[in-house]
Amino acid sequence: GCVLDDLRHSAEKQGLTFGPDPSTHSHCTLGGMLGNDSCGAHSLLCAKHGQGLRTADNTHELEIVTYDGLRLRVGATSPADLETIIRSGGPRGKLYAKLRDFRDKYADEIRRRFPQLPRRVSGYNIDALLPENGFHVARSLVGSEGTLVTILGATLNLVPAPQARSLLVLGYPDVFEACHHLMEILAFQPTALEGFDHLLFKFVKQKGDKTADLALLPPGKGFLLVEFGGDSKTDCDAQAHRCMAALKKHRDAPHAQLLDDPEKEQMIWKVREGGLGSTSWVPGRADAWPGWEDSAVPPDKVADYLPELRKLFDKYEYQPSLYGHFGQGCIHCRVGFDLYTAMGIDKFKSFMAEAADLVVRFGGSLSGEHGDGQARGEYLPKMFGDTLYQAFREFKAIWDPHWKMNPGKKIDAYGAAENLRIGSDFNPPQPRTHFHFPEDRGSFGRAALRCVGVGNCRAEGGQVMCPSYQVTHEEKDSTRGRAHLLFEMMNGEVLTDGWKSEAVKDALDLCLACKGCKGECPVNVDMATYKAEFLSHYYEGRLRPRHAYAMGLIYWWARVAARMPRLVNFVAEAPLLCRAVKWLGGIAPQRQVPKFADQTFTAWFQAREPRNLDKTAVMLWPDTFNNHFFPEVLKSAVNVIESAGFRVKIPWRSLCCGRPLYDFGMLNLAKHQLRQILNVLRDPIQQGVPIVVLEPSCAAVFRDEMMGLFPTDEDAKRLVRLVYSLADFLDQRAPHFQAPAIHRKAIIHGHCHHKSVFKMDADKQLLDKTGLDYELLKSGCCGMAGSFGFEADHYEISQQIGDQVLLPAVREAGPGTLIVADGFSCRQQIAQSTPRRAFHTAQVLDAALNVEALPSDYPEQAIRESVAPARLPVGLVLAAAAVAVGGLFWWRAKQRDKIFLQDWR
Repeated sequence: GCVLDDLRHSAEKQGLTFGPDPSTHSHCTLGGMLGNDSCGAHSLLCAKHGQGLRTADNTHELEIVTYDGLRLRVGATSPADLETIIRSGGPRGKLYAKLRDFRDKYADEIRRRFPQLPRRVSGYNIDALLPENGFHVARSLVGSEGTLVTILGATLNLVPAPQARSLLVLGYPDVFEACHHLMEILAFQPTALEGFDHLLFKFVKQKGDKTADLALLPPGKGFLLVEFGGDSKTDCDAQAHRCMAALKKHRDAPHAQLLDDPEKEQMIWKVREGGLGSTSWVPGRADAWPGWEDSAVPPDKVADYLPELRKLFDKYEYQPSLYGHFGQGCIHCRVGFDLYTAMGIDKFKSFMAEAADLVVRFGGSLSGEHGDGQARGEYLPKMFGDTLYQAFREFKAIWDPHWKMNPGKKIDAYGAAENLRIGSDFNPPQPRTHFHFPEDRGSFGRAALRCVGVGNCRAEGGQVMCPSYQVTHEEKDSTRGRAHLLFEMMNGEVLTDGWKSEAVKDALDLCLACKGCKGECPVNVDMATYKAEFLSHYYEGRLRPRHAYAMGLIYWWARVAARMPRLVNFVAEAPLLCRAVKWLGGIAPQRQVPKFADQTFTAWFQAREPRNLDKTAVMLWPDTFNNHFFPEVLKSAVNVIESAGFRVKIPWRSLCCGRPLYDFGMLNLAKHQLRQILNVLRDPIQQGVPIVVLEPSCAAVFRDEMMGLFPTDEDAKRLVRLVYSLADFLDQRAPHFQAPAIHRKAIIHGHCHHKSVFKMDADKQLLDKTGLDYELLKSGCCGMAGSFGFEADHYEISQQIGDQVLLPAVREAGPGTLIVADGFSCRQQIAQSTPRRAFHTAQVLDAALNVEALPSDYPEQAIRESVAPARLPVGLVLAAAAVAVGGLFWWRAKQRDKIFLQDWR
């Protein structure tokens, strides 16, 4: 259960590390690594210190339990110890006697036939039982994929951790040319030697990642990443320069670039490490699947093997990207197998048989990292021959005589095309949906198939994705867990109640709809959209929870409250009435209610004298939250935009994007709201008037949900291109804007929708121009997430999510440090959980523009009016509760009548 990075972070305090590091190092567990004998990009670090590359080579001891309940600690065994154990008798002695006899029976065949290459993961590690290998029982069990024993604990060998690293990038005409210098580069003892073709970056860019720019790499269509580790940066750079000098002597010398930009290095490693997910579900290409994704050959054979592998792909009309651990001989790819038709599956099986023959011809392994499982288990006789394959059977029988441990995998495995998740009979239902899922060919069933199980959603911190999982550590609270449940729901075999599935509803309950998965999942699983779609069907013919009506319909309640804000605020502050209102609204008693402003922003703006009439028009979107609760945020934005030389306009009538409606699946109403916006704003949309939206969650509706609901509407497409955050607008449409100087410290919390949909690049550039000394927190969702943190059932987990990064950082910030958070929910979470108040970027810029000398308590003094007691917007529910509840009962009665009439007919 220990995550690899947790182990490495602890070991690095002692100057050590664990060499094998799969690309999933931030969330993969040691148990999984022991199960499939993982390696990873930096396994070469092990070779530098005289150890093998695989997890098995770096395993000292294991604590195990057999299916029959025998618990053992196993490791290397000297001849004397072996005889002592056997003479002692008992279950342990009998087991070791069988292992000794097994070794003696097959020792010569193992020495003669066993493949000798650094990345051989296929089969069992029975060569570890040879006397010259120390009769190492622990290493013989690593990589057995749960087919022999259950591992309870492990003692692992660590190696010195490099104190500094340097990354050399080499560009070649193609990926095949890149393989010609591998052995020469390996002589310089790099800590990593990775290769990839231009298609990897191309696919990542096609999936919307703008950072994956081939222009950042040296010229070429094939690339090597060569990392050197040492005691200092000077030492690492010197190693890189020696390698470069040697390569320059060749006529086919590559273009070389020694990077010195940590962000650029991180970006390149991110693309390389995300290869599996990045080459899956690429828009415009066939669905790509595993099967032949990690074959391995001796490193000195890669230059010959790779062109032959490409020829085989061409023969079968597959065009995968080729990448992997070239310096270790392991080639990764995700292949566009047609697993939907009988003809495509036959083609897949034929390819697999030829690919197995090919890699064996080069003395290689069917699997160099991921294990055999069912995908490649049937081809093991091709690689090892009948005698060694029989040895594997007998080895399994020694540990698992009843054949109960993970049967049908690895040895006597099911065929590669058996038990397919899809197949020629795959025909999921195609229900009518509100969202059109254009990226999934209009099919929710295909969207539910999108997750490939990479598990990035299980990473611990430093990302937006899956904030609830980071608290509960339950698989069902991860994007992967939820996606798989949705697949089972659509498949209908395990979950048979479709849209009414309580299991799916329970898994989605803690989804904060943060959109982190759409931006950070390598296959762009969009759980926020899936949740809204599911809830819309789940609640058909049912009453929603009380809080859904209290907060989902906040736009309408707010318009009522705007007519009598003081009365509503009075009711909200009265202790007894407030408790009753919170109960009616399903709101946590610990929460407070924000006061309604005495005057909305729209009323203030309409009464204001127009300015900059001769300037270019810009529309400022008066979102419900800022308009009714914190109009000062919008007022500040007016001042900033006007100071940039524009004329500010607002919609001529009240509109709302419907952001809260999605959280409760009220999609018919949400579509009505968006259609109304398209109708009312048709002229400015068609005239190309830019629209600045201050609330990130509202801006995300226009950039994301809008096209999911109206994918063919031309005005919707235009609107998507016209919507900007404040920072994006100033960056793209007002490059002449002189950002005011702000000589202060600040911590910046990016809204989860902002990070996922807009990214934070423009915000960082804007803040850099001000001279602000800021820290952009590595925080995900604040935990409030619209109504989520206000709901009684979610209050505790909301606080735990906030306490991961954001709230401790705010509490520890110095009294003069600015707290900046553009999201209404984020500012509420900060206000209700810390003694501090946060401000919108617009407020900070406005104050700096209009204050000659910033006072010591800026911005508290400069924008004091924007700070209101943090109280929840539900006081008006008391006034509306009777009407709402009565209306709901009336509606329910009408529904019953309708159902009755339908049944009668």
